[in-house]
Amino acid sequence: MCFIDGFNLYHAIDDLRPRAHYLKWVDLRGLASAFIKPSTEELADVFYFSAYATWIPDAYARHRAYVKAVTATGVTPVLGQFKNKDRQCLGCKRKWTAHEEKESDVNLAIHLVQHAHLNNFDKALVMTADSDLCPAIRMVLSQFPEKEIQILVPPNRYDISRELRGLATAVKIRQKHLKRNLLPAAVRDNNSKISIQRPKKYQPPA
Repeated sequence: MCFIDGFNLYHAIDDLRPRAHYLKWVDLRGLASAFIKPSTEELADVFYFSAYATWIPDAYARHRAYVKAVTATGVTPVLGQFKNKDRQCLGCKRKWTAHEEKESDVNLAIHLVQHAHLNNFDKALVMTADSDLCPAIRMVLSQFPEKEIQILVPPNRYDISRELRGLATAVKIRQKHLKRNLLPAAVRDNNSKISIQRPKKYQPPA
C-alpha cells in the first residue's frame, strides 16, 4: 500500500524550476508503482491525503479536478480541512485570518496504523519528508516487526530528518519519475462516462 502526503509532494513539485508546474498532474498510482518490484510485489491500495484551499478559487478548482482524476485511476482520496487562525503582527499590530491545514498528517498516520493492524499490507510506501509521521511509523514497526516501511522522499526534500531516515529505508523521487508518470490530458472514470480535463496551468511545455 502507498500512503501519500499530498501537500508535501505538491510543495516539493512547486519548488522545482523551471516550468515544472505541469508535473503536478502526476499519476499517483503510476508513481507509486515505479518503486515496487513487479516480480515479487503487487501494489494494492494508494491513499492520497490532502485538503481543499476553498478560499482560493482557481487553486480549488484545479485541486478538485486532480482529485477526480486520481480517483478515476484507483486512488483513494482522504480529505481533511483547513482551520482559520487569527494572526497579529507584533510590530504594527495588524490582524488577519490565516489558514492552517492540520488534518492530513493525522489522517495518514491513522490509516497507516489501521491498515497495519488489519494486516492489509506487507509493505507500506510512505510518500513524505515530514518527520511528524515518525511516531506512527515507529508504532507500526514496533507492533508489527514483520512489516516493512519505505519512505519515498519528494524532490527537493532529500535532506530529511535523521529521525525519519533512521526508521526506514529512504528512496528519492526524482524528476524523471514524475515525468514518466503523468496523467493524460483527459482522464475518464471507470465507466468511461465522465472525462476530467487537465487544467490549462498543468499543460506540459512544448
